[in-house]
Amino acid sequence: MTAALAMPDPAVLIAGMVFAVMVIDPDHGIAQVNPVAEELFGRSEARLRGRPVAAFARFEEPRISALLADPEAQFVARDLTLTVDDRQRRVNLTCSPVPAHPGWRVLTFSEIGQGERDEDGDERVELRAPAVLAHEIKNPLSAIRGASQLLERRASDRDRPLARLIAGEVDRIAQLVDRMQQLGSRPATPSKEPCNLHQAIRNAIATVSTGRDGSVSIDEAFDPSLPPVAADAATLEQVLINLVANACDAAGDAEHPTVTVRTRFASGLVFNAIRFGKSTRLPIEIIVSDTGP
Repeated sequence: MTAALAMPDPAVLIAGMVFAVMVIDPDHGIAQVNPVAEELFGRSEARLRGRPVAAFARFEEPRISALLADPEAQFVARDLTLTVDDRQRRVNLTCSPVPAHPGWRVLTFSEIGQGERDEDGDERVELRAPAVLAHEIKNPLSAIRGASQLLERRASDRDRPLARLIAGEVDRIAQLVDRMQQLGSRPATPSKEPCNLHQAIRNAIATVSTGRDGSVSIDEAFDPSLPPVAADAATLEQVLINLVANACDAAGDAEHPTVTVRTRFASGLVFNAIRFGKSTRLPIEIIVSDTGP
């Protein structure tokens, strides 16, 4: 005869849930969260405890904020836009008052994609591994960035650009980690803003050059008349880093190893964007060439 197992503690049950869970007290402060909520909001329970949800997160839908301010509101809201630290997520939200405990509520947040079914009707399991890895990577990144800022204040004029480069690369890695955390959910729409194309190229060249011995010459052939372009600067720099690094590898064994990055206005250049069902005029061109085989 098997002995009856003890009922798990409520805190253990909350910690084991695959959705983000928050317990809200009568003063609208956060009393408890589970690890998934810490990950979703990018903060530990210690930093969240006692603060209202609105202190670090906002919803585009005004009615949701009003409902969260009502201690007796019970609701289910689907496909909401949740913004935390300028990063948007699509989530489903539930709010459940706790019977016999006035003012106490339990909130659950599930990112779009959790618990949904695939095209064959089978339950789709969210891949948590990338998100867990991302969480572990971002902790030391914060320390590295803080150290680079300290170095920048203490460094000489000659070395200060290197400290800024470290901070910039840390930010770029953090953005890549954010994308990794979004695996399995709806892809985020790139943020297009006016971008200095040549500055983005120079940032990419500086990143590639820092990790090399200087045996490959990287030359610029820029058209100085080009205006700012509408682009996601971080994504653009990542593409350029990959292209320049590949070109350096290809030119490494050449007699005169050289990589040239050229920009120009290409009148009449048209890209057929099949996904959008129309042709798009792209008059500005970036060419990365090398002297390799």
